Amino acid sequence: MSNEHEQTTDNLTEYAEEHKPYQVTKIKYGDKTVTGRIVGRAKTVIPEAEFYQMACLFSTWKDFSEYYSVPESTLRDNFRDLYIKARQKTKQKLRQKMLETALNGDRVMMIWLSKQWLDMADSPVKGSDSDVLPWNEETADEME
Repeated sequence: MSNEHEQTTDNLTEYAEEHKPYQVTKIKYGDKTVTGRIVGRAKTVIPEAEFYQMACLFSTWKDFSEYYSVPESTLRDNFRDLYIKARQKTKQKLRQKMLETALNGDRVMMIWLSKQWLDMADSPVKGSDSDVLPWNEETADEME
């Protein structure tokens, strides 16, 4: 029995060695100059263009904090202007594509946009007109 166990262990070891993931053997290092805003106590340099691209993808402050290893509050204080501008730019592009899609004949998009932007609804009854009328006892007695 122990012989079978040793053979199984040997087979697993051989398999692991044959199917080992590729690892870089010669790592090369170099210097790079980065231009951007210097923030935080560690004086981290954050390129504005890189931050803007990530913000356009609706990355959260937490995402930025983890990526750059800078506290969220520091990022908010230093990059609020770029963050708002990038998100607004993405919203603007999305609205433009939605409108183009609707104007090119996509019925679903036309219906959705008409409900969102034009305040249209599936049923024409809206507001106080749809409320139940109050019952007046005096009027009911007069009708009889």
